[in-house]
Amino acid sequence: MSTQERYENDRDTTIKAIKAALLRRSGHAWSVTGGKGTAWGWIRIDAVPARRTMRTRLKAGAVTTWPDDYEEYDSGRTGGYSTPADRAELGMLLGLGRAVHHQGESIAASSAYRTEYTDRAEGRTPSKIGTQYWD
Repeated sequence: MSTQERYENDRDTTIKAIKAALLRRSGHAWSVTGGKGTAWGWIRIDAVPARRTMRTRLKAGAVTTWPDDYEEYDSGRTGGYSTPADRAELGMLLGLGRAVHHQGESIAASSAYRTEYTDRAEGRTPSKIGTQYWD
């Protein structure tokens, strides 16, 4: 097996393991996907697309378009962001002590991060902690 094949298998194996662990522990499906292009090795965990119904809109009476002038709302339509409930649940399932970002949780392309998040998804204390390797 080539190094590239091992790397691909490691990414794909990690995706499958995290997806299965989160389903087993929560009782519902989660989206666990690999990046594309230059982000190929990265993995993203989020609510499945059907549960991503949050969007943003300009608050009533807002006179500027600064970030604070927007509010989140549940549009009832797919294609948006995760709901606050899903963010909180995913953060709890991963043992993060916080809700995940509204676009999900990103896992960097390294074996330490993959091990950490597989352990987290399975409800274990991470045996390794990934460390930032980029600027």
